[in-house]
Amino acid sequence: MRIDISGHQIDVTPALRDYVQDKFARVSRHYDHHLDARVILSVDKLDQKAEATLSTPGKTLFADAIAPDMYAAIDLLSDKLDRLLVKQKEKMTDHHRGESAARSDSFG
Repeated sequence: MRIDISGHQIDVTPALRDYVQDKFARVSRHYDHHLDARVILSVDKLDQKAEATLSTPGKTLFADAIAPDMYAAIDLLSDKLDRLLVKQKEKMTDHHRGESAARSDSFG
């Protein structure tokens, strides 16, 4: 997984960069294919915002999270992306390939 981290009106410290990489390592475990992630960390008045765009083969996924603390926003973002990737992976699997009554001799 390749992660591009940038900041908008915020300096991305090495601690923030490591935290994002640790959280996204958990996200990448759910997906076997190569992922490109673009993460933007920004500050808007009192709200801390983290948004990410994941480029998967065949689809681009986007999620954002707002929290009073940047680390909390990154946690929320990784949870959202985790759910999106699991949902995308379930859509990609073919659910009609298993054994069914219509395909076996016991039908009818």
